[in-house]
Amino acid sequence: MTTGPNRILDDLAKLMTDAAGAAQGVRREMETAFRAQAERMLNSMDIVQREEFEAMRDMAVKARAENKKLAARLDDLEAKLASLSTASPAEGTAGK
Repeated sequence: MTTGPNRILDDLAKLMTDAAGAAQGVRREMETAFRAQAERMLNSMDIVQREEFEAMRDMAVKARAENKKLAARLDDLEAKLASLSTASPAEGTAGK
């Protein structure tokens, strides 16, 4: 007779364990379905991925630094050209 209530409790414990396993399975399926749907929506909205964004940002930072270096070089060359152009007419008139 002692096996009667224990067997009922064992069956109830097994049922609860099975229900918990089934609930976890449903949860995994729902997460997978939600992620797939979210990914489809993001792809249809033409949103870039973080890796692509980071790569483009790095390229923009490098391009900006290069642009600053080239602008400084251009300013130096223009200053040299201006100093040469002002010095040339004075030398040309002094030689006459």
